[in-house]
Amino acid sequence: MAENYTDPSGNTAQFRAFVDSPEPAASASAPSRVPLIAGVAVAAAVVVALVAWIALG
Repeated sequence: MAENYTDPSGNTAQFRAFVDSPEPAASASAPSRVPLIAGVAVAAAVVVALVAWIALG
């Protein structure tokens, strides 16, 4: 390790700048999972209804 190495965690100003920096807007660019969950729920309900209809029919 070099002798002139400075630990960035030891610098209070750099740490505060890191803590105060806003997080990237990843949630805004991520697609919504609600349609996927709704589709899976509807498909599961159809399968359950089909199996019940066959079993009771």
